[in-house]
Amino acid sequence: MASADLRRELDCSVCLNIYTDPVILTCGHNFCRVCIDRVLDTQGRSGGYSCPECRTEFQDRPALYRNITLCNIVENFLSTQPDEEKSEVFCTHCVDSPVPAVKSCLQCEASLCDKHLRVHSKSPEHVLCDPTTSLESRKCPVHKKILEYYCSVDGACICLACRLDGAHHGHQVKMLAAASEMKKEKMKIVHQKLKTKQKEAVRRIQRLQEHQRKVMDKAEEEKSKVTVLLGNLRRRLEDLEKNVLGEIYGQAEKISISMTDMTRELEIKKEELSRKMGDIEDLCNVTDPLIVLQKSETGDLCDTEDGDDEDRARRNNLGDLDMVGISHTLHTGLSDIMSGINNRMAGAGDKFLDETTAGDKLQISEDGKTVTALPSPDRNLPETPKRCKFSQVMSSRSFSSGRHVWEVDVGGSSTWDIGMCYPSVKRSWKPELCYTRDHPDLKEYENKYWGVHKYSSWKIIDRTEHVHCDHLSSNIIRMYLDYEAGKISFYDLTVPVTHLHTFTATFTEPLHVVIGVWHAYGYLKIYGGGGAINDQ
Repeated sequence: MASADLRRELDCSVCLNIYTDPVILTCGHNFCRVCIDRVLDTQGRSGGYSCPECRTEFQDRPALYRNITLCNIVENFLSTQPDEEKSEVFCTHCVDSPVPAVKSCLQCEASLCDKHLRVHSKSPEHVLCDPTTSLESRKCPVHKKILEYYCSVDGACICLACRLDGAHHGHQVKMLAAASEMKKEKMKIVHQKLKTKQKEAVRRIQRLQEHQRKVMDKAEEEKSKVTVLLGNLRRRLEDLEKNVLGEIYGQAEKISISMTDMTRELEIKKEELSRKMGDIEDLCNVTDPLIVLQKSETGDLCDTEDGDDEDRARRNNLGDLDMVGISHTLHTGLSDIMSGINNRMAGAGDKFLDETTAGDKLQISEDGKTVTALPSPDRNLPETPKRCKFSQVMSSRSFSSGRHVWEVDVGGSSTWDIGMCYPSVKRSWKPELCYTRDHPDLKEYENKYWGVHKYSSWKIIDRTEHVHCDHLSSNIIRMYLDYEAGKISFYDLTVPVTHLHTFTATFTEPLHVVIGVWHAYGYLKIYGGGGAINDQ
């Protein structure tokens, strides 16, 4: 009874339910916050405010303060009586105060607390069940009898009268308990199938989460790579800037020095001319003709042509900044940088140098960019139509359009050759062809091979398709191809860049890079993959 009394004290006088977020007015009465807000809103439209319980009036809308003590009491009360709140089924016979029911009687259609259950009839027709408020659903709607059977054909719960009246004649009818057990067995099978599907869903979720982790890890890895790549790019751009600016300043300084020297010489010449002009003016003022004639004959006063042609030639040869060379350095530098970026982002691809074309004495590095000449004896590699008979190797890729650039480090060998050739060129190149003009085998290479070379101990003769370059200021040679223009150019990468030679031809086949290393243990390394240079 004490619990029921406390329960009544915890009811809001507006909604008649237990307090939810209780607040207190200045008159001392408590209400649910939502309830009193709704009441005050209604009162505000009529022009006055008052307590719904004691009718105390307020001049202004009263402030609402949370009643912390009452809030705690409500929480403690609810926590000590979870079953009561959960069931909400009360004893039918306890009319003075609601008492939780423990059983319901289907025959009496009543719910019973512990006290009334003890005195309840124990006869078989009084069927007890868990507390429920829907007692009518436990009886047949037609005969008002207790549902005791289950017809599997109609899928319906029936009473004894339903079974006897013939409506379910010939149907499979079972007691509710037996039918319930059969239903449970089927549900267990379904439950097991659902459990299997749930496990598969869990595995798929785990696979997705694992894939997600891998993607995120890959993203972090690529983020680090890009950060490093862009850092390297900034450094390489700074180096390229220094190189191009150095070339500009170097050319400007060279021209400036030449112009300074010429200016100094012209100043001296101007002083000499002023002196001659003064002497002539003095002679012109002399009245004695003998003195005039004698002075003019002994001096060089009338000589006005001395050095004029030479000065004119020097002035014509002063020149200007080599903007073509500067632009070439800038474009090829940018192309090399972008080629490096593409190679790093795309990963390792095919080797640049084709091992199947390498001579017996040549060894190609793992990255396909370095070629090394081995000493004799030869390795006796299988002969194929593609293989060069001597110490040369060709690129695996051919180039049939666009502009391309490579840089070759020749510092590792004293004898070498670098160039480009058609795939149809004869693969048995002979070094002795470098020191003759009329060798009959030269016809095999005419208009099929263009390159530069260095052979330290041979007598070299330059020809239209092969040029000797002995004195280099650096160890790096740049090779530049403009296929449509029909040009293959070579540069010494000193500061400023020095042009070595340009071959011109009308190309009729794709071109391959070809490299030769003739000195034992010598090596050459090529940079760049020949990426196309775009116009800026």
